Amino acid sequence: MTCRYDSLVTMLNLHIRQPFLFSHPMKSVFITALAVVSALLASAQNGTTDELIHYPAEKHLANVRQLTFGGNNAEAYWDFSGEKLSFQSDNKNWTKGCDQIFILDTKLEADSNKRKLLSTGNGRTTCAFFMPDNNSVIYASTHLAMDSCPPVPVKESGKYVWPIYPEYDIFQADLSGKIIKQFTNEKGYDAEATVSPKGDKIIFTSTRSGDLDLWIMDIDGKNVKQITSTLGYDGGAAFSADGSQIVWRASRPSTPDDIKKYRELLARDLVEPTNLEIFVANVDGSNVRQVTNLGNANWAPYFHPDGKRVLFCSNHKSKIGFPFNIFMVNVDGTGLEQITFDTQFDSFLMFSPDGKKVSWCSNRHNGRTRDTNVFVADWID
Repeated sequence: MTCRYDSLVTMLNLHIRQPFLFSHPMKSVFITALAVVSALLASAQNGTTDELIHYPAEKHLANVRQLTFGGNNAEAYWDFSGEKLSFQSDNKNWTKGCDQIFILDTKLEADSNKRKLLSTGNGRTTCAFFMPDNNSVIYASTHLAMDSCPPVPVKESGKYVWPIYPEYDIFQADLSGKIIKQFTNEKGYDAEATVSPKGDKIIFTSTRSGDLDLWIMDIDGKNVKQITSTLGYDGGAAFSADGSQIVWRASRPSTPDDIKKYRELLARDLVEPTNLEIFVANVDGSNVRQVTNLGNANWAPYFHPDGKRVLFCSNHKSKIGFPFNIFMVNVDGTGLEQITFDTQFDSFLMFSPDGKKVSWCSNRHNGRTRDTNVFVADWID
């Protein structure tokens, strides 16, 4: 199938490049047809013929590859070489049923046997990020407090809620899975840690101040400082490529009823992530600016390599909660552009260190299940 796929796409590309087509009134039709055929053939390569792995409107993505198949696989983040990804998965064939941390080599063919368990296998884990040495990873885990999975909360009055497990602490493990350091040991939630591309800082979310705020520390865990203090959930932060800026998601309850509800949920280690916007600031927390004002849930942000744009996940176009897609916007809030077009879920986009590739997680091409899988693609700017 590979040879015929390559030959057909090559043939269509050669026709598209013929000079007469660039002035032909049907040029856009030919280009669209090429995109559709390429997407369908890519799907055929990956096991189905009627589910797209790459939508024609996704002009910023090329050479899309699916790296996991089955379960919920999310938050896939590049190492400093741009060759490996850390990710979390609850695949029942690999775990006890709740998220554990795995490493995947993107140079290898997609195969579940190529992934490697990094976390302990106990408790629940989240948000793994490679350290600058490329030989270790930090992640949050509840394994010190429990061997089994913590309880998953039910909807609150029909509303979706996230658990803020107070048992989470942040650990560093080498690539054999051995825990070599515990970064946090405070009462309450410590998680959502990410590492600066400069290799000098770690940012994370904590409830140690009584609210869900951002904290920053040196790469060795020293000089821990709180950098947000406005009431609301501040989390999911990431650094710009030069390490000078941060971007994150935040809720800002403002009415008495909203403030009361937020505080009541937080007292029960819960948060309702249905009204979030994107913010940016200097790395020390100064010069805070709100980037989006779209409504609904805008989250999982990451800087474009130029530091002038942000990509994030949003369902602001939806009246029923789905779909979630990835959008790009200038840091001043202008120039909003939709990047992905799955009918259910695209999120957790991250650029490789050289800015040439992206990883993200999606419900596309999943056999019409609810599985979320890891994808990589070339980035076309």
